[in-house]
Amino acid sequence: MGYTVAEKIIKAHLIDGSLEQGSEIAIKIDQTLTQDATGTMAYLQFESMGLDRVQTEISVSYVDHNTLQEDWKNMDDHRYLQSVAARYGIWFSRPGNGICHQVHLERFGLPGKTLLGSDSHTPTGGGLGMLAIGAGGLDVAVAMGGGAFHLVMPNIVGVKLTGKLQGATSAKDIILELLRRETVKGGVGNIYEYFGEGVSSLSVTQRATICNMGAELGATTSLFPSDEKTRAFLEMRDRGSQWVPLQADSDAHFSRIIEIHLDTLKPMIAQPHSPDNVVPVESIAGIPVDQVVIGSCTNSSLEDLAAVAAIVKGKVIDPRVSAGITPGSRTTLLAAEKAGILGELIRAGFRILESACGPCIGMGFAPKSGGVSVRSFNRNFEGRSGTADAKVYLSSPETAAAAALTGKITDPSQFIIERPNLDTYLLEGIALAGDAMLIPPLALEEAKKVVIERGPNIKPCPSPVPIADTVSLPVLLKTGDNISTDDIMPAGAKVLPLRSNIPEISKFVFTRLDPDFWKRAQEAGACIIVGGSNYGQGSSREHAALAPMYLGVKAVLVKSFARIHKANLINYGILPLIFVNPEDYATIDQQDILEFTNLYNILDRGESTFEIFNTSKKQYIKVKLDVDERSRHILRAGGLVPYTRGGGK
Repeated sequence: MGYTVAEKIIKAHLIDGSLEQGSEIAIKIDQTLTQDATGTMAYLQFESMGLDRVQTEISVSYVDHNTLQEDWKNMDDHRYLQSVAARYGIWFSRPGNGICHQVHLERFGLPGKTLLGSDSHTPTGGGLGMLAIGAGGLDVAVAMGGGAFHLVMPNIVGVKLTGKLQGATSAKDIILELLRRETVKGGVGNIYEYFGEGVSSLSVTQRATICNMGAELGATTSLFPSDEKTRAFLEMRDRGSQWVPLQADSDAHFSRIIEIHLDTLKPMIAQPHSPDNVVPVESIAGIPVDQVVIGSCTNSSLEDLAAVAAIVKGKVIDPRVSAGITPGSRTTLLAAEKAGILGELIRAGFRILESACGPCIGMGFAPKSGGVSVRSFNRNFEGRSGTADAKVYLSSPETAAAAALTGKITDPSQFIIERPNLDTYLLEGIALAGDAMLIPPLALEEAKKVVIERGPNIKPCPSPVPIADTVSLPVLLKTGDNISTDDIMPAGAKVLPLRSNIPEISKFVFTRLDPDFWKRAQEAGACIIVGGSNYGQGSSREHAALAPMYLGVKAVLVKSFARIHKANLINYGILPLIFVNPEDYATIDQQDILEFTNLYNILDRGESTFEIFNTSKKQYIKVKLDVDERSRHILRAGGLVPYTRGGGK
């Protein structure tokens, strides 16, 4: 039996385990990336390893999240990141150079390579035929140190694309349609691999858009084959010699196959407040719109900006609409200017924002109170935009552009779009390497002379305290379904500057659900969180595990977990428990006391199912610890750092 593309890459990087789905595997990581919201902790943890240099082929530190300089905190973090990159052989992308995933795609991504990034949208690299996986910063630090990345071998789900996109439909509509079918929790434990005749009609940036939002499925990653379109993309960026072909074998086996007919696909849109709340645009056309934002790591390429420019050329956006664009990279911005695209956008009335994440994480350009915002972004969780009661819709750039012109949600199919042949621009004359915004690593001897800069807001990473063998934990908070990492640890201009100061950022844990949670947690000393399905969806920010650990959260008991957050809980010594009987969720109330006994035996013996006792209700509850053997050792040690220091690998 042949191999899929994903299996071929995993097989070539396999350190331990087998390709059998569901088995524990360890793979070698070729490249890593971090962004500044997660990078500081990752590098503090890397420093503790005592190495002189990263052990990967390429590691890149990007600054794209916290670029607003309200005070000294962000700038201090930037200086730390720049100096630590210089010290340890890491590329450094300066603030303003662009969003990590877009820049990495342009400058470093290669087919057949593995990429581990401390951002959940790292799978963007799958558009180039990479095995690109999002993870917590601690896992990335281990990979930079030469350690393997451990995971359960996913199911490989084939997505067969037939036909060709028509009119105003775009790649964004493909992934929105998949989210409509699969939901935000349907991809857990899966890799989505795209194949079929329809693949050849999609550019690399279109493929990257699809892979990017695969994160919203909860998938391990998504990827495309490496073909002539891949080669053309690399050649345009003077990297054609790095291209390698990569296709699934004709007799490759997928765990299941999903088919999407591109020629009949309609423009789609995700309604508030979930990326899977998807309907055809035409079904909700006419809803008044207050704001339009185009960009983010999902839709900020030159091709995306060109599509918008083609729709708005010679027109002016509706007077009631505030419209902004975040180009994905400095290179994209320069290319858009050269191609005449930038001028069309400015003349139409768009505000050109910095090449950074910005509005996607609540860093500026927030909607008005109760406003409707149409965004070409990837997440529309309640409050994520920076406005608590805003209604955020996710769409393609084409649909967003139509809304900007009409002042209401509008099917873009009514607009005639003349898409330019961007190959004619070829980014000629635009520096792609060695420019002042991308700083290459120093030679080892020069690097050793670098003094790392540490501002007063950069505090050591707190050490976890292992859970006791027998412990009684109050249920300090009971949550519902689809709790995101934004619900656990909010982003935005107020909170993210505290990312390197865990004692301070911990005061914001669960503030959207309970403003006094951190105070109650401090009083309790140790506690447990109870939740519903898909707990921890969204960002890879390990602060959503690290800060609760600091506050004394020892266990989380839910109906199901999102992949990355579960891994982060394990890394910080927090037990990720699942109800054996989901109906038991209803029997637990906030402030109930749950008693755990003989935990060490359970962890040491590999017991997956055991009972805990609700002392408040005088009843037993069956729970499951669904983790591999290595994770049990990590939990027994109190987290990945003490496990590694103790000789674990």
